[in-house]
Amino acid sequence: MLKQQLNLKLSQKLSPQQIQLMKLIQLPTLSFEQKLQQELEENPALEAGKEATENQDFDTTQDDDHNVIETDINIDEYLSDDEIPSYRLNTNNHSPDDDDKQVPYAAGISFTQFLMDQMRTFSMGETDSQIAQFLIGSIDDTGYIRRSLLDIVDDLAFTENLYVEENHVQKVLKKVQQLDPAGVGALDLQECLALQLQRKSQSPEVSLAYNIIKFHFTPFSKKHFDKLMSALGIDENQLKDAIAEIEKLNPKPGASYASSTKINSHITPDFTIRIVEGELQLSLNGRNTPELHVSATYKNMMEGYKESALKSKEQQEAILFIKQKLDAAKWFIDAVKQRSHTLFITMNAIMDYQKDYFLSGDEQKIKPMVLRDIASIIQMDISTVSRVANSKYVDTPYGTRLLKSFFCEGMTNSDGEDVSSIEIRKALEDIIASEDKTSPLTDEELKKQLNQKGYPVARRTVAKYREIIGAPVARLRKKL
Repeated sequence: MLKQQLNLKLSQKLSPQQIQLMKLIQLPTLSFEQKLQQELEENPALEAGKEATENQDFDTTQDDDHNVIETDINIDEYLSDDEIPSYRLNTNNHSPDDDDKQVPYAAGISFTQFLMDQMRTFSMGETDSQIAQFLIGSIDDTGYIRRSLLDIVDDLAFTENLYVEENHVQKVLKKVQQLDPAGVGALDLQECLALQLQRKSQSPEVSLAYNIIKFHFTPFSKKHFDKLMSALGIDENQLKDAIAEIEKLNPKPGASYASSTKINSHITPDFTIRIVEGELQLSLNGRNTPELHVSATYKNMMEGYKESALKSKEQQEAILFIKQKLDAAKWFIDAVKQRSHTLFITMNAIMDYQKDYFLSGDEQKIKPMVLRDIASIIQMDISTVSRVANSKYVDTPYGTRLLKSFFCEGMTNSDGEDVSSIEIRKALEDIIASEDKTSPLTDEELKKQLNQKGYPVARRTVAKYREIIGAPVARLRKKL
């Protein structure tokens, strides 16, 4: 049975301009500069640099049949917005020589190619050479082969049409594991450490260390030192010497080489905070952001259309295209200005909120702060503050920091003061750093010490913060 009914529903939808603004706000500086260049290339009505001509008024619109007719449209609407003076959106004056538009990078051969070049010095048959190349290609940046040899045998059959036994691959792998750096090509950590100890000049300490890794790796990894001494028949000093040799080894042999050939990490801060005469000064990074305006050529085309007595169909289609590009250019210019304004007032609110930290650099003075706190100050939505904080960096007198790292929850201490989770984690870090490593503190003991310092935290909270700062459990922090 068919039935018709009428429903009244109220909904809210973002306009294309609002969506464009939200996307621009979320972009960090480098991505924003790339977006500007892309828009300049795609929209011929948009130009960068100083505008050389005066704004002029031209009128066009279109009727329901998409035919362009003359009416009253002010071309200034497509060109500028004087509500926010442009000088307020510009950073301090900079010399063109100060613009750093290139990201530095390091050149060099890849880690895989480095291993391939070494393998060419080995004398082996065509089949072994093919297997060796496949094994080297399976080594990740840390120097490990993360797959079983049985899986590699299957891959050789399916991808290389090479049918070999697992023990054959194992023999070739032994040759691959002779390459530098020592430990490369290992299937797990135990094998990696054992390969490195085999390369070292043999001494009683190295031999004992190899014996521990090869045959007693499980109790060693769990730091069951008493079991190790009992099983090996050694005293504590001998075990200390062996562990000292193991601590000299590299658990990720490929990482040291691979990191030297990667593109250098280059962070461009979106904001800069400086202390000038005891006061904080905020600036928005925009040295590589060009000043935008509407193309003078398009304005002249609009003028020619207005003065033309006869308007052909081709002219009407052309002027419709021009109007669309002018609209897009104006929307984009407005969005760029609004982005700068939103970023500035949001960061300014964060700077004022965390003023004690930015003046002193003491992390324990970072106040508890959530997105809602800043949103209520600047009278904007929480999602807008979240987009501003996303992937943005601020250059402070104490280093460059990720903006969202300043957002943290907090609690009230025994004195009734609000303290941030960052302050509690720092206190926990100090306690762990100063503990007796021969008898590390358990989470329950850490909780008691924090409680004594005035932080009313539970044991599960201590465990969470301990994992955040990268500290293992008490048993794994133990040293002889």
